[in-house]
Amino acid sequence: MNESTALVNINPQADSQVVAFYTEALGLQKYAEARVIKTAEDLKPATNDLSIIAKVKKGMEERRKEYLKPLQDHVKAINTTFVTLMAPIEIADKLTRDKILAFHAEQERIRKEQEEINRKRMEAAEAEMRLKGELTEPVNLVEVIPLTPTRTQTDVGSAGMRDNWKYEVVDFKAVPDDYKMINTGVLTPIVKASKGKITIPGIRIFNEPILAVNTK
Repeated sequence: MNESTALVNINPQADSQVVAFYTEALGLQKYAEARVIKTAEDLKPATNDLSIIAKVKKGMEERRKEYLKPLQDHVKAINTTFVTLMAPIEIADKLTRDKILAFHAEQERIRKEQEEINRKRMEAAEAEMRLKGELTEPVNLVEVIPLTPTRTQTDVGSAGMRDNWKYEVVDFKAVPDDYKMINTGVLTPIVKASKGKITIPGIRIFNEPILAVNTK
């Protein structure tokens, strides 16, 4: 085996430990489907089963990670290598794109300035006509450069400008409520830490208990 290849185990179905976990899980599933809890005493065997279930889940999860780790390590190593190998082509791509976009932006800036000059000259001429009834000198409009083609076609390929609309919030208070979102990343830990002792306008804070299982 050379350094460019690696052997990894990808067949958990043939793993005796995994099969044992699965067999035990099937039995626990049947118990869970048939289980009836009507009294506090019924909670004891259910709790025992939950502890066993937790152990099986933990064991299965550990085996899953053992199977995945070599693969993940290889994926990480390959991705890291290709980041380095692809750096020159990524730089070339970005530089070329940026220069094309900069050219288009500059051409558009020049064209708009030329149009603005002509607009002001026409306004001045119209104002003089209203004031004097004639023009004392001709209106010398500047030549406006043509629109830059949005697509360039070559024998190798083509490149074209495509709309890419974006936004930025300039006045959050003015944004309609339909476009505002709750920051769950901030709100959730605050609610959990408050244990119901905090009040936030417009938000209902309530407790929905979950069952925690501890194994020995």
